Amino acid sequence: MKKLLISLLAICAVSLGASAQKTELLASYGGYTQMDACNNHDSWHGVNNAWGAVTFGINFKVAPKFWVGPSYTFSSTSTKGGNPKCNFAYHGILLNGRYEYWRNSIVTLYGHLGIGAVVTHISPREYDAYNKGYFAMQISPVGAEVGINRDFSMFGELGFGAQGLLQVGFKLKL
Repeated sequence: MKKLLISLLAICAVSLGASAQKTELLASYGGYTQMDACNNHDSWHGVNNAWGAVTFGINFKVAPKFWVGPSYTFSSTSTKGGNPKCNFAYHGILLNGRYEYWRNSIVTLYGHLGIGAVVTHISPREYDAYNKGYFAMQISPVGAEVGINRDFSMFGELGFGAQGLLQVGFKLKL
């Protein structure tokens, strides 16, 4: 797990030094995440589906149609009840790549791939809390960005992973 996080940080540092032409900040909400679908809760039984996931990220344009950058995703849930009661907090760190395959003056269509790790913080009511690490990814072959003005746009993605099955949000270009 430590090697994966160190590798991600090294890749982020390299992408920061890649003399990026443009930078953008993004925030989004995604529903039904990898954490629900792939048992990222250490095989506890009776776990509710999470409320979704909130993602924050920064992207750097490294080529005319290619963006790279890190993101942080947060989600949480709990068990349905019974004994022992348990809470789960999911922290996802991904390195993302985005390729724009069609563009006009307002709309951009793209594909998005993210790879990283999810750390699940498990807090049973009657036991000590502990963390468990999992492989994380986001595969969104269909994404659309609509420019509202020169610096602000809204986007939606359809795919699967830690950031959600359907993800919607906004981007602010710096």
